[in-house]
Amino acid sequence: MTSLSEKLSKIWRALPFVGDAKPLVSVIELEGVIGEAGAGRKGLTLKRLEKSLEAAFKPSSLKAVALAINSPGGSPVQSRLILSAIRRMATEKEVPVLAFIEDVGASGGYILALAGDEIYADDSSIVGSIGVISGGFGFHEALKRVGVERRVYTAGENKSMLDPFKPEDPADIARLEGILLALHEQFIDLVKGRRGDKLRGDADLFTGAVWTGPQAAENGLIDGTAQLGEFLRTRFGKDVKVKRIAPESGSLIKKLLSSDTAQSVGLSSLIDAEELIAAGERRALWARYGL
Repeated sequence: MTSLSEKLSKIWRALPFVGDAKPLVSVIELEGVIGEAGAGRKGLTLKRLEKSLEAAFKPSSLKAVALAINSPGGSPVQSRLILSAIRRMATEKEVPVLAFIEDVGASGGYILALAGDEIYADDSSIVGSIGVISGGFGFHEALKRVGVERRVYTAGENKSMLDPFKPEDPADIARLEGILLALHEQFIDLVKGRRGDKLRGDADLFTGAVWTGPQAAENGLIDGTAQLGEFLRTRFGKDVKVKRIAPESGSLIKKLLSSDTAQSVGLSSLIDAEELIAAGERRALWARYGL
């Protein structure tokens, strides 16, 4: 059902002294690690992006919504939630979605790209990493050296699975591998469901490997190599109007950090320590792709 505002907009554009408006494309910036990330909560989550997505799909005269993606991955759950939200809005508004990978669209970052009806990347972009990883450390030998005894009490035999302060248990490893394999199958099904016959049939695309833009295009993971601005001008004309929308920044924690109260109670030092750890985790994700 056409809304009153859409009817009025159509009438206005039809007036001889107005003419058609410039074609409009909303660009949603999806940059960074996916999921909660430290005290500043800088990661990409559906909660953080909801208002941006609504704003991007709101205009009635949209030609398309473009996704500017630069992400090494992160939470598979948040990746899928964001993808689902974009696809739902695209279907409701009947607007095509174009995904553009910048430096990296890998792992969860590639899941974000799958929200696009078409996917493009730069020649030097890193694309793929269709796999699942879990990492950690073991400290049980260190505890022995410093003479510390680990005491843990549980109700439920698997409650302390993969405790980093205990030796690895083969049963725990087997359970974790089962979870990783299930998540990997979900990822593969998602890629096949979104890319379909575009995927190169004789290539093993699901080993966790990554490719450059041209290689990804050859394998069918993307539709070609292109840069967002030039592509939009070519497809929609040189007068295309681009409306960039970035996720909300800032948080209550950041506001507290800037206040005298935070300094007086020592809150900032605690949050700084958490952010330092989170920054290390984010750095490790980017470094995996040489960035």
